[in-house]
Amino acid sequence: MTEPREEPGQFPFTRGIHPTMYRGKLWTMRQYAGFGTAPETNQRYKYLLAHGQTGLSMAFDLPTQIGYDSDDPLALGEVGRVGVAISSLADMERVFEGIPLDQVSTSMTINATAPILLALYLVVAKQQGVPWSKITGTVQNDILKEYSARGTYIFPPTPSLRLVADIVEFCAKEVPGWNTISVGGYHMREAGCTAAQEIAFTLADGIAYVQTCIERGLAVDSFAPRIAFFFNCHGNFFEEVAKFRAARRLWAHIMREKFGAKNERSMMLRFHAQTAGSTLTAQQPDNNIVRTTLEALAAVLGGTQSLHTNAKDEASVLPTEESALLALRTQQIIAHESGVTTEPDPLGGSYYVESLTDRLEQQARDQLHKIDNLGGILKAIESGYVRQEIYRAASEHQQAVESKEEIIVGVNDYVCDQPLKVKTQQIDPRLEPRRRRELAALRKKRNAGNVKKRLATLEKAANSSENLMPVIVDCVRSNVTLGEICRVLRSVFGEHRASRSV
Repeated sequence: MTEPREEPGQFPFTRGIHPTMYRGKLWTMRQYAGFGTAPETNQRYKYLLAHGQTGLSMAFDLPTQIGYDSDDPLALGEVGRVGVAISSLADMERVFEGIPLDQVSTSMTINATAPILLALYLVVAKQQGVPWSKITGTVQNDILKEYSARGTYIFPPTPSLRLVADIVEFCAKEVPGWNTISVGGYHMREAGCTAAQEIAFTLADGIAYVQTCIERGLAVDSFAPRIAFFFNCHGNFFEEVAKFRAARRLWAHIMREKFGAKNERSMMLRFHAQTAGSTLTAQQPDNNIVRTTLEALAAVLGGTQSLHTNAKDEASVLPTEESALLALRTQQIIAHESGVTTEPDPLGGSYYVESLTDRLEQQARDQLHKIDNLGGILKAIESGYVRQEIYRAASEHQQAVESKEEIIVGVNDYVCDQPLKVKTQQIDPRLEPRRRRELAALRKKRNAGNVKKRLATLEKAANSSENLMPVIVDCVRSNVTLGEICRVLRSVFGEHRASRSV
């Protein structure tokens, strides 16, 4: 229940983590972007920054996410399709050409290959003359939700958790302004879970990461202030506002009571929100502008620190420049014209919102108790429990749509027979051959003996308990590619194979 006389900025932070919230500083407007090649992505980043975006958010293509270079046969047909293709230091250099890394905060949506992409970013910062102490941003580094909902894992859970902890430990010492984990409920919600399940599964993953780092020997207050979260902002307006409030309160109590955190920043649930891709429809795409606006407003009223608004055409294609700009303008209008930023937690005290907050917190607590009884989130994932719960909730929602118990405007009611007209963002068909040529040239030019030496050092370190981040930094600085690093780690750690049961 809500603590008496609680104010914004006070434990347990139900009403927000800052006393003045957006009166002091607006949320970061961080549009998720990246496609094709590094130069194309660089151009899109500069376009968005020129139009008022206040943070970058990198989308990577599927081969990059699962550890294959663009010239690998397994990457065929996927290079640059759902994000930018990054295989080498040269690629990362081109993405950030002309973008000073001490003046922009960058979020990287990457998990299995997070240590490598972070290493590439750090080396580019050094090349720009930017000390690591001056860079800010986030690496998602949330592998557990990949086993539950998304699927871009490489290694089994145990070595994957080791890599997560390697990043946390390394950045606590070397990159103090970097958010080392963004614990993500977004993709589990996209897969079909409920609001209460999103809270519970996300916080359960967060608990596992905190426990892993403590077992590594790290003091909780040395790393917990740099753990962030990533939530979906779905279509049920008041439920979403209450969800964010309940998650903040629950995490604050977990950190203080379960882990003995003393630093209030360790107890603050800071989060990035993204409007729900699963609510977008290919039919009547202009309707998505309204959906996204309501979802973004709920995220702001719920106290987000960072926000991405989906473009209206994303149900069908990669966003065009025009639709990406409109999505950004949606945030700017909410920030500067709606008046909702003048009061922290303006819905606080509403009987409906407070009761929803209490209800969602209790439902999430009940779900966390079930997970504890199963032996923790890792056991719950390995047994298939989490996927089963998500599948059950998704099936119930689909049945409600098919029976018209829930109306999706333009899909199961208010349907128009007009043909779909969407301007598409095209990926150059010459991209893959060009990428193969670039990588061939890189391998020919670099010092092959040095590459061999770096990979041997990596293999030795992976077979020990050594933190792999410094070794990976040395690898990418010597032009070892992402695929080559992952090939060594696969040989040591093996690959995860998902259970076929649902």
